[in-house]
Amino acid sequence: MDADRPYDLVLFGATGFTGRLTAHYLAGAVPVGCRWALAGRNEAKLAEVRRELLAERPELPEPALLLADAADAAALREVAESARVVVSTVGPYQRYGEPLVAACAQAGTDYLDLTGEPEFVDRMYLLHHERALATGARLVHSCGFDSIPHDLGVLFTVSQLPLPIEESAVSVRGYVRAGGTFSGGTLASALTAIGRARTAARTARERRAAEPRPAGRRIRTSPRGPHRSAEARAWALPMPTIDPQVVGRSAAAQPGYGREFGYAHYAAVKRLPVALGGVLGLGLLVLVAQVPPLRRALERLHAPGQGPSAERRAASWFTVRFVAESAGARVVTEVSGGDPGYTETAKMLAEAALCLAYDELPSTAGQVTPAVAMGDALVDRLRAAGMRFEVLDGIPAKAPTRHR
Repeated sequence: MDADRPYDLVLFGATGFTGRLTAHYLAGAVPVGCRWALAGRNEAKLAEVRRELLAERPELPEPALLLADAADAAALREVAESARVVVSTVGPYQRYGEPLVAACAQAGTDYLDLTGEPEFVDRMYLLHHERALATGARLVHSCGFDSIPHDLGVLFTVSQLPLPIEESAVSVRGYVRAGGTFSGGTLASALTAIGRARTAARTARERRAAEPRPAGRRIRTSPRGPHRSAEARAWALPMPTIDPQVVGRSAAAQPGYGREFGYAHYAAVKRLPVALGGVLGLGLLVLVAQVPPLRRALERLHAPGQGPSAERRAASWFTVRFVAESAGARVVTEVSGGDPGYTETAKMLAEAALCLAYDELPSTAGQVTPAVAMGDALVDRLRAAGMRFEVLDGIPAKAPTRHR
């Protein structure tokens, strides 16, 4: 990529709630000499964010301000052509995301976002993967709580299994616990995805028909139904999130996940009444998403751009426990951190952007997952930033580990 571009990094959507948190995180993390910019459609709000950053950190390399609307293809093209890496927090991505992805794929610019919308990711693959391969752009979706802890957590877990496993069957189960709130953008994305279920299924079929499959290997990401899990010591509820798809694509791209690989993904709930409430709540959300007036009313109550107080975020947390089995070996690991909906999501996205911009990484292009694009380099960054990747049980005393 052209190192002479004006900016190493551009944050698009810097005035939204999550975008603002990401800007503040970047202000404390960008290296000396970083050339970066804040982008969005409202110059006054962008200037306000910049004033906040400079007031907190007078020594900060001053970010430039770039004006661009999510629907203005020409302005987005200028943004993409000016940067080595572009980060977008502007969602729902199904509504607003495609023009910027197109601009980055065309310009050979690395792109990251926070989407948890499977249809959007599949559609971007169909529309822009081949062009990104040709230009060298890396299109890396789902770089927040969806799906960094899950994608990198499975990568970390599989790397703890005894070598060799390339010809073995590997089974991994993930159990999510969290105490916190979800963002208005997350809700809007979920409602959009559920309301477009049929279209999303059709797009997924089109992707499966177009995407090469790994020769001689089998990848499965189908969970069991709700059940009592002895290994989680909780009720396990299947989670209808994008995370298993992301993990499955990482597994398909990397032989080190085994000849046969299976991943199942659950919310771990201690008490049966809470588990039943979760099932009923999901059913209610599906119903609301199908009725436009109800969907709009819910979106107004929890609009994108809104979020909890700093005190509430500080009290929030998440853990994802993984259990992996292969050829008689069993490993238990855990990824954990703070507020999943906002604070840690901003951290994950910002560290991923810095990783793409500055770290030595495998040569990849096109639409790739976080684990494929950044792998252990991003694990190391997140550990240094306070997220925990831990082996809890089962590693043989002298078993070697792999480093990608």
